[in-house]
Amino acid sequence: MRKFSILFLTSLLFATLSLADGKIRPVSTYSIVAFDRASGQLGVAVQSHWFSVGPIVPWVESGIGAIATQSFVEVSYGPLGLELMRAGKSPEETLNALVKADKNRDVRQVAMVDAKGRVAAHTGKNCIPEAGHYIGDGFTCQANLMLKNTVWDAMAKAFLETKGELADRLVAALEAAEVEGGDIRGKQSAALIVVKGKSSGVWWKDRLFDLRIEDHPTPVQELKRLLRLNKAYNHMNLGDEYLTENKIEEAMKAYTRAMEMYPNNAEMIFWPAVTLAASGNVEKSLPLFKKVFFMDENWAILLPRLPKVGQLPDDLVLIQKILMMVPKKRE
Repeated sequence: MRKFSILFLTSLLFATLSLADGKIRPVSTYSIVAFDRASGQLGVAVQSHWFSVGPIVPWVESGIGAIATQSFVEVSYGPLGLELMRAGKSPEETLNALVKADKNRDVRQVAMVDAKGRVAAHTGKNCIPEAGHYIGDGFTCQANLMLKNTVWDAMAKAFLETKGELADRLVAALEAAEVEGGDIRGKQSAALIVVKGKSSGVWWKDRLFDLRIEDHPTPVQELKRLLRLNKAYNHMNLGDEYLTENKIEEAMKAYTRAMEMYPNNAEMIFWPAVTLAASGNVEKSLPLFKKVFFMDENWAILLPRLPKVGQLPDDLVLIQKILMMVPKKRE
C-alpha cells in the first residue's frame, strides 16, 4: 500500500481558489454526500449561489468514494481525497490528513464517504454562519451561509425519509434545504453526480447521473426536471441496447417506459415507432408516427432516409403507408 506523508500532501495541495484581487470568496452553500447500501451507489448533490458549482464541489469515483469541498473552497480536496481513499485510507484518515496540511482549514467545509459507507466531515470555525454539518449512517449533509441553522438537519431528515433511488433521495435533500430557507444569498447553480457501486474500470461508463445547472432562477427544481428526463433517456438507451441484440420485446418495454415518463418528447416516440414498423408491427406504429409528425414534420423527412442505413425495411409501400400519417396541410 502506498504511503502519503504530510509533506507530500502539502506539496500537492493546490493554490486556494481566488479572485483577481487576491481575496477568496465562499463558493458553495449546501450539499450532501451519500452511499446507498442497497445498490452500492455513491453520490453528491449540491446547490449554491455561485455560478457553475458543478465542476468545483462534487467529486465521485465508483467503488472509491464521494467528496464535497465547499465554503472558501479548496478544489484539491476532491482529487486528493479520492486518491487517498483509493490507496486504502478511511474518510476520517483522509480528511484529517488534508485538513492538517491546509493552512486555511478554518474556512473550509469538506465531507467524504467511502464505498463502505464510512463518513467524515469538517466545518471550519471561520465558515460564514449559519454553518454546520450532520453526520448520518452512510451520508453527511453540510451547509454554510444559510439563512437558518436548521438546514443540514432538514436535509438529513428528507434524505432518510425519501423512498426511491439514491439520486431521488439526494435531490430531496436539496429541496428540503430550500424549504428550510436555504442560502441566505439566494439560488443560482446546482449539480448531481451518482456512480455505480462497482467500478468497470471505465469511469464514464460508471456514471449513472452527471447533471449540472450552471445558472438558473430555481436550480434545484431544474435539476429535478433533468433527473427525470435523464431517467427517461436511460430507458431509451436500454431499449437501444436490447434492439442491437434483436430483443424486440424487451426493447419495446424499455421504450414504452421512456414514453410514459415523457409523453410529449418526439424522439422518444419516433424510435419506438420505427422499431415497431421494422419488426412487422406496422399498425401499432402508425398512431405513434402520426403523433410525431404532428409535433414536427421534419421527422417525416427523416423517415425515408432510414432504409438506406438498415433502420427500416427497403419497402416503398411501407414508407408511403407511414407517410400517410403526416397531417394534411390546410389550404
